[in-house]
Amino acid sequence: MAGALNRREFVQATAAGSAACLGWPAVPGLIQRGVGPSLVGSHPLSSKAKVARLYMGTSHGLWPKPQLDFQSEIRRYEAEFTKVQDQLADVDFVVDELVTSVEEAAGLHGRLQDVDGILAIHFNIGVGPILREVLGSGKPTVVFAVPYSGHEWVGFGALQREELGAKLECLLTSDYSQLAVAVRPFRAIHHLREARILNVTTRPFEAYATGVREKFGTEIVRCDRERVLAAYEAVSDSDAQAEAARWVEGADQVVEPPAEDIHRSSRLALALEQLLRDENATDITVDCYGTMWDGTIRLPAYPCLGFTRLNDMGYGGICESDLASAMTHVLFRGLVGRPGFISDPTVDESNGTIILAHCLGTTKMDGPAGPAAPYKLRTIMERQEGVVPQVEMRVGQKVTQAILVGSDFLPYFTGEIVDAPVGTDADRGCRTKIGVQVDGDVTRLWKNWSGGLHRQTCYGDITRELRMFCRFMDIRMVDEAAAA
Repeated sequence: MAGALNRREFVQATAAGSAACLGWPAVPGLIQRGVGPSLVGSHPLSSKAKVARLYMGTSHGLWPKPQLDFQSEIRRYEAEFTKVQDQLADVDFVVDELVTSVEEAAGLHGRLQDVDGILAIHFNIGVGPILREVLGSGKPTVVFAVPYSGHEWVGFGALQREELGAKLECLLTSDYSQLAVAVRPFRAIHHLREARILNVTTRPFEAYATGVREKFGTEIVRCDRERVLAAYEAVSDSDAQAEAARWVEGADQVVEPPAEDIHRSSRLALALEQLLRDENATDITVDCYGTMWDGTIRLPAYPCLGFTRLNDMGYGGICESDLASAMTHVLFRGLVGRPGFISDPTVDESNGTIILAHCLGTTKMDGPAGPAAPYKLRTIMERQEGVVPQVEMRVGQKVTQAILVGSDFLPYFTGEIVDAPVGTDADRGCRTKIGVQVDGDVTRLWKNWSGGLHRQTCYGDITRELRMFCRFMDIRMVDEAAAA
């Protein structure tokens, strides 16, 4: 295109001109910003995380007070769980018991074998032996203890250092909303075990796939080019036209991409969604800079628009056949229900920031139910072709960046978005970019950097959830920007 058009000018121009042959609806203003899901549910799993909720109390405990009414305490907690039920929609409390003795805890072992984790709620003094018996099940366990629950907390740290406590985490807080946080690592364990990732490439990846399957249960399978082309051809022209119109109408501006490219990208986007449905998969990654392009057009379009669509829906579209980023994406989704933003970072020591840039942007960084960020439709910077949403992320937003390296190492850092440049005046690097003020020392960060270039960035400081997950899964977690 010779110049940039706003979205209404684009729709009007294509309705009257070259796009008329595609039959695009010339009805601007009827389609809201953002791409709504066409798959059932807000996340890709049909099964729910299985959690055991155990209320631990002793009849002989005199602190915080004698004759503590356990049933009244349970009702109080049930009311608190109701307040966070929207965060527990994909959780089933398959075991839900009051446990008042070691013998009762031992009797539960058989029922605990199929759970993803145990939430143990501390009522009063004297529950130490009960907790030890619960930990004997070998399941990841989070103890939730409000002030005045008992004095056992003084030994929790020492217990964690024992072999028995390797799968123990504790939340000592009066903030009952943290009950939802307590089960997040269990959700991540479940999501990773149930995830199925399609990898569109001709490169070998079997060794990596075997390692993550053995550690997490995640299945990574090859999807060949012919399978993608068949799905692309099966998409009706009318569906592709409607999808293209949705993207154009939702955009603040269509800068470079012509109507034909947006149409092809939209058709491929619907094909990728259909592939997930047909293959019972949750995520897809494409070797879009390698064996699926390789200097010639190997696919009918770049997959970027489709990746954004899937990420906005709560699934996963991952750039460049990057399996480590795909695994991290699934981890973020399981922990907090939000996608990651893959980036090629560059450092600015003068102001303590790291610039995270990639052409592919996701508009629903708060998750499928959250607001959609503004975006422009652009070409891929390096290729000067294709279609990508250039997303304007939220300045002032806290973020966490991490990457799961192999199956046992997770480097990370946190920071705050201080800049989110968009538009033609910011055309260096990639289309979507954020400047992040690093918590810690940006020089130490780049000196400690490891695990390759790409990382995934998630909205929010999710280090506590990551730390619990890494403890349960025996993963070394390192803040690369922290003081030595």
